Amino acid sequence: MRKLTRLLGSLHKREEGITGLETAIILIAFVIVASVFAFVVLSTGLFSAERGKETVFAGLEKARGNLEVRGAVTASSAVPPTVDEVVLNVGLAAGGAAMLVDPTATTNTISINYIDAEDRVPNTDWTVIEIQGDADDLLENGELMEITVAIPVGSALATNEIFTLEVVPPTGGTLLINRTMPPQIDLVMDLH
Repeated sequence: MRKLTRLLGSLHKREEGITGLETAIILIAFVIVASVFAFVVLSTGLFSAERGKETVFAGLEKARGNLEVRGAVTASSAVPPTVDEVVLNVGLAAGGAAMLVDPTATTNTISINYIDAEDRVPNTDWTVIEIQGDADDLLENGELMEITVAIPVGSALATNEIFTLEVVPPTGGTLLINRTMPPQIDLVMDLH
C-alpha cells in the first residue's frame, strides 16, 4: 500500500509542472488576443482620424477658391431700353487659391450662367480685363479683374426686373450676383 501511496504522490508532484505550463499557455493566448484587439482599435482610430483630416482639408479647399465682387456692379445700354452687358470687378476672397480667368479656355476656368424670370442661359459669353495684376490670366491674391458679361440674345432686361449672374469657379463656392434693374434704363446704371 505504501508503494501505491508513493506512486500516487509522485504522480501528483509531477502535475504541478504541467499545471504551470498550461497556465503559461493560457496567459500567452490572452496576451496575443489583447495585442490583436489593441492593434484593431489603434488601426480604426488612425483610419478615422485620417478620414477626418481629409474631410477638413476638402472643406478648406472648397472655401479657399471663393471669388468676391469688389466694387459696383453696373449695367450698360448702347440704345436704351435694351441692356447690353453687365460689368463687375472680381478678386479672390481672403486666403483664396489662384484660379484661371480666361473666357477662351474650355476647362479649368470660371463659367458664368445668366438667370432671370424667363431664362436660364448656361455658359454666357463674357470678356475679362485685368485691372490690377501681373499680366497673366491667373487671378491671384491682390489682383483685380473686370468681367463684362454679355446679356444673352432674347433675354432682354426690362425695368425693375430681377436677374442673377452665377459665377462658377473650377473649385470652391459659386458666386451669386443677384441684382434688380432700376425703374429707368440709362446708358450706364449702378445696380444695387
